[in-house]
Amino acid sequence: MSETAIRIVLLGYDGFQTLDLSGPLDVFDAANSLQPGAYETLTASLDGAPFASEAGLRIAPDCALADAGAIDTLILPGGAGLRRPGAAAPIAAALVALAPRVRRMVSVCTGIYGLAATGLLDGKRATTHWRFARDVAARFPAIRLDPDAIFVKDGALYSSAGITAAIDLALALVEEDCGPELALAAARDLVVYLKRPGGQRQYSEPLRFQARATNRFADLSHWIAANLDSDLSVETLAGRARLGPRQFSRRFKDVFGQTPGQQIEALRLDRARELLVGSGAGVTAIAGTVGFRSDDVFRRTFHRHFGLSPTEYRRRFASSLSTPPGDFDAPAPPAETICPLLAADRRRRPG
Repeated sequence: MSETAIRIVLLGYDGFQTLDLSGPLDVFDAANSLQPGAYETLTASLDGAPFASEAGLRIAPDCALADAGAIDTLILPGGAGLRRPGAAAPIAAALVALAPRVRRMVSVCTGIYGLAATGLLDGKRATTHWRFARDVAARFPAIRLDPDAIFVKDGALYSSAGITAAIDLALALVEEDCGPELALAAARDLVVYLKRPGGQRQYSEPLRFQARATNRFADLSHWIAANLDSDLSVETLAGRARLGPRQFSRRFKDVFGQTPGQQIEALRLDRARELLVGSGAGVTAIAGTVGFRSDDVFRRTFHRHFGLSPTEYRRRFASSLSTPPGDFDAPAPPAETICPLLAADRRRRPG
């Protein structure tokens, strides 16, 4: 291992969430395969004993935490085991002792229960899995909790939302350490189709939409999400739902709490944000791809919702590789390249 390798230690315990540990581990391994010697990764437990995940995967760690040597970054995965009464205290004590000698401390998902118990997060911004945000806020009121973020950095302390968000955070660490080229290459190697920035939501508008859909609207919600550039008038949607336009509008609002037009606008803007961050497509091309009749309407609608123009949003949230300089008029990529599931969905469903 290179003497300049960044040493990452993943601290495990009985009842950890498998992907909270294996996701970041695979990101650093991918980075190493592309830039050998970039990282040295170790798994550790407090006492060096094996530990098992919630799903039963048993890990024989490389060492006890005290024997891990000089640690650059310590990552604490989440899991039900850490949320059991008394489980966080010994881990928190170990983190407090290590804090002066560690450049970065990272909690993944409900790993925040261990990091928060140290007091190191008091007064700082952090996030966790949306399902546990209310409990974390109640237990640790001194933390400035952002329950919607994918990941948050505040000084030397990092936190992420649940499970796959750990991959987003690990890629952000690679970008911070080695630059965006290696981070994007690692993302491609892992077949991560969109490297999401920390400021984005934990779950997308299409997921919210589909989660609320009743049986009558379940197929329609999938079709709308896959056909944002199509005619999505009330008459068209009502016909697909086999309802009259008035009856459709009334039932739609009962289920989703907003009109069809409001929901479709939110879905189109959510897709547009993904394309702005994840592609080099021009604003005009993106506007057409997501179904706006003109780029002017798109720009005004985007600014009304987010307080930023599409170009300002891209500059703030996209990585340096997402948008080649001067490439604001490139054609938008097919939706299938952003989300391959859409390709399968379109093949399954008639137009």
